Amino acid sequence: MNWNHWIRQTHRWASMVFTAMVIITFIALAQKDPIVWISYTPLPPLFLLLFTGLYLFALPYAAKWRRRTN
Repeated sequence: MNWNHWIRQTHRWASMVFTAMVIITFIALAQKDPIVWISYTPLPPLFLLLFTGLYLFALPYAAKWRRRTN
């Protein structure tokens, strides 16, 4: 498994975890006595999505740049 495939798989799994965490957060905050700190639980997968998404976004541009320099 190469590096790009690993990043892509991490991004896919992080998106599923993020979606589940957002749904859980909505359910938890809809309760009579909501636990306020639960609203911060989607943040770690969101940051992981940010970094892996930026890497995947820049990948085609880096490939074009490498092809042009060779």
